[in-house]
Amino acid sequence: MSTNYSNISRNAGLGTSRADGPAIASIIKAGLIGGIAGGVLIWIYEAIVWVGIQHLMPLAGIPRNATGLVFGKGVQESLGLTAYFLGTAIHFFFVFVWGIAFAYLWPYFRRRGYEATFVALFYAVLIWVVMHAAIMVATTDHPNYFDPLVVIGGFMSHFFYTVPLALIVKRRLEPEIAGS
Repeated sequence: MSTNYSNISRNAGLGTSRADGPAIASIIKAGLIGGIAGGVLIWIYEAIVWVGIQHLMPLAGIPRNATGLVFGKGVQESLGLTAYFLGTAIHFFFVFVWGIAFAYLWPYFRRRGYEATFVALFYAVLIWVVMHAAIMVATTDHPNYFDPLVVIGGFMSHFFYTVPLALIVKRRLEPEIAGS
């Protein structure tokens, strides 16, 4: 026999079941795990393509890249070694934020029958546009975001973030979504 008290306590707190989908704690955990996997894979993609094939930067430039994008190349250069740590912190902060956001949105699309990787392709474009619009507001010292090669390269790198993110989130949340 179920009481109103048990339903309220089950649906009220962090880490408890929600009537309409997975628990908040499960969403956050799936977003963090998927985000870290995608964040590492995007750096592997950048190492292979941006460094190895296109020779756009040295391998050591990847961790500090976010510092230059957010604060400008002058600040990146003036920070020296600190730019590597700050850039890594910025990169993984956004990796986690976007990962949790995807995990929160995924049950909505799952209930409507969309495949996770399909949603991930559009999510990659969306987050690239949002992040680079914010970068254009933050500093004038950024790549030319109207250059088709910059846009295509950006979308491709973000696909390498969102597809693994989506697959991990889907795998981790599927049992709870199917049970709701």
